[in-house]
Amino acid sequence: MLRYAITSGNDTGSCEASIAQARRWAAAGVDYVQLREKQLEAGDLVRVATAMQASLREYGREHGGRTKLLVNGRADVAVAAGAAGVHLTSRPGELTAEQVRRVFAASGRVESVVSTSCHTVAEVQRAVAGRVDLILFGPVFEKRVAGGVVIAGAGLDALRKACEIAGDTPVLALGGVTGETARLCVEAGASGVAGIRLFRFRGDAGAKE
Repeated sequence: MLRYAITSGNDTGSCEASIAQARRWAAAGVDYVQLREKQLEAGDLVRVATAMQASLREYGREHGGRTKLLVNGRADVAVAAGAAGVHLTSRPGELTAEQVRRVFAASGRVESVVSTSCHTVAEVQRAVAGRVDLILFGPVFEKRVAGGVVIAGAGLDALRKACEIAGDTPVLALGGVTGETARLCVEAGASGVAGIRLFRFRGDAGAKE
């Protein structure tokens, strides 16, 4: 089962907490870490991403880890930091997977990982046509902000349909997934799970998902 952890978006500019969090995820065997710190300016984001990537690379050499870093929405930052790829949303005007790969190719990087968020079957179809590597489908159960539910979940039947349409493209369940419900998501066809709260450790900053 693939595991995809997302940073909480609460970093204040100091990268130490994010680096420590990413190393804990790497130690726990998480496959992907998405750096989602939209409040940071480009320079600070590059600094955090670069330090996080260096930490994950060092951990991988020492412990045989495989955790890959993806940067939310910023192919330029991902390339500058040496990250594995980029996460995209389904919003109009967003970069496409092809555009991300062109940015990586222009920098001499022949490989990149592109994940994208999908909320509907139509978005899943577009993501597959766009040749993304991973689809985060949700919210499956719910979306919470500051402890309150802001979006009801689409449910396991919707997840199952998304997985059928995605075919060979891995779909990860996102939104209100817990250790107990992760198994239900996999049974519905998901290749794994993604989340913020799902991968939090005691002492981590508050999360929104």
